[in-house]
Amino acid sequence: MNPNPQAGADAAAADAPPRSHPRAFEPVTLVLTIVLSVLGALIGIVLITSLGVSPNTAVIGALVAMLIGRIPVGVLTRMRSKHRQNLVQSAISGSTFAAANSLLTPIAVPFALGRNDLVWPMLGGAVIGLAVDSWVLYRVFDSKLLPATGSWPAGIAAAETIKAGDTGGRKAAILGAGAVIGFVGALFKLPTSAAGVGFLGNIWALAMFGVGLTVGQYAPEFGFDLGARHVPHGLMIGAGLVALTQALLLMRTRKGGAKGAADGPAAEGPAAEGPAAEGPDVDGGLTVQAPQLRRGLLEGMGLFVCGAIVVAIAGGVVGKLSLPALVGWVLLAGVAAIVHQLIVGLAAMHSGWFPAFAVTLIFLIIGLVLHIPTVPLALLVGYTASTGPAFADLGYDFKAGWLLRRDAAPWRPFEIEGRRQQYLAQLVGFGVALVVVAVAWKTFFSEGKVPPVAEVYVTTIKTGLEPGTMTTMLLWAIPGALVQLLGGPSRQMGVLLATGLLVATPQAGWMVLGALVVRQLYTLWRRRGITDAEARKESDEQAENDLSLVGAGLVAGSSLNDVGQLTKAL
Repeated sequence: MNPNPQAGADAAAADAPPRSHPRAFEPVTLVLTIVLSVLGALIGIVLITSLGVSPNTAVIGALVAMLIGRIPVGVLTRMRSKHRQNLVQSAISGSTFAAANSLLTPIAVPFALGRNDLVWPMLGGAVIGLAVDSWVLYRVFDSKLLPATGSWPAGIAAAETIKAGDTGGRKAAILGAGAVIGFVGALFKLPTSAAGVGFLGNIWALAMFGVGLTVGQYAPEFGFDLGARHVPHGLMIGAGLVALTQALLLMRTRKGGAKGAADGPAAEGPAAEGPAAEGPDVDGGLTVQAPQLRRGLLEGMGLFVCGAIVVAIAGGVVGKLSLPALVGWVLLAGVAAIVHQLIVGLAAMHSGWFPAFAVTLIFLIIGLVLHIPTVPLALLVGYTASTGPAFADLGYDFKAGWLLRRDAAPWRPFEIEGRRQQYLAQLVGFGVALVVVAVAWKTFFSEGKVPPVAEVYVTTIKTGLEPGTMTTMLLWAIPGALVQLLGGPSRQMGVLLATGLLVATPQAGWMVLGALVVRQLYTLWRRRGITDAEARKESDEQAENDLSLVGAGLVAGSSLNDVGQLTKAL
């Protein structure tokens, strides 16, 4: 006899296919979301101020939700639902990146400049940047520009972790083995997440990313410091301009309407061949078409400009600049915000890494070239820095939800509603992050715990540019533009090359390139002896499935180690 028949009924209900998507504001989900969001925000601000990094806590949130769902106590068994677990992991990862990158780092810029009176106005501007950032991604996710079938590596890791806990079996064993290897490798300072990304994304994009990482690591040994000479920044300027042009072209509405996923990036590369390609494609492909993409980006641009006006008034920029200069500052801030979020989002989608610091630095350099005064420039930098990371993180979480929901029937309404509930859950995480930062910033800053990137921004503002910096960047923008143009919008080769050069994490290049070699060898090994075209295609898909699980495990294990760095920071 079941000692707790109600718990058994709840568990059975949790396992049954849902008729409608679980709600973000259900009491048990909301309480768990708030508690874990507080934890995520604290982890984010501790690590960004001590180690200069902000970990992806999505896997932690998924694991905690799974464990709570296994407690045979009344309503807690509802957390066995993979969709509720997805809501919780979305909120905790959102609160982590929001607190560390989108809120604390921007307000640290005026503080490090010695203008404590501008911290609160900057926090208001950062909140606007964060809100618009997430709104734009919500509107344009699963478009040709940012398709759900893109790589979004951290999203795959979160989804596969949840599915492994739900189903177990061979997939759980492969994922678990990958996670153990990723965790142990990270303990020995190896960037195992880079290897995981190599198993998940577009081969061409990742090859350029790996080349950039490798060149960036070894160039200084040959007496050529790329970062000091602003070569990667120049490449990113050229690649970024072409990427924006390509984005504008994707916003066009073609005669005859959209043709679904086959027209855009979703149809190219290994990411379209593996697990990400199954399910939703049969229901019509992309959920966001060109008119919606165009409307979302234009709304974002308008909202970012309005946010810049608020920052200008609250930060006292109005009294420091002439009317033409003020109008120029507002327009530059609005453009910088949306360009920053798009470049960061594209890099994150393909590589799982985003060069937020470097792209913000580019706009800082542009501000110095334009001779923007110190305080308006600091506010411009802070406002720009508030965008991008949350944009990328929400993309990861939507990817995880998309993978978990793709077997629903009917798929489209369930997917749209699930995405909406994820967005609401992330808003809860953002609200919690705002409260935590508003309460904690004075304590952290008074103890000298300021994000290192904010200090770099302020040092650059104070020291200015070396002669010829802008000329060098413009010269290197030419090859960056050519590489981006060659790869096209589906591969983002120029953006990924510049990202690798900017990140330049030791040994990460070898990890990415090595994973690409293993990927090709494993695919060829599985093909051996197969001559039938259909059978070979099926073999290649199974190879991608296996490698996606390994890659997701490596990313998940590395993320767990990143969160584990909290003890070191404390």
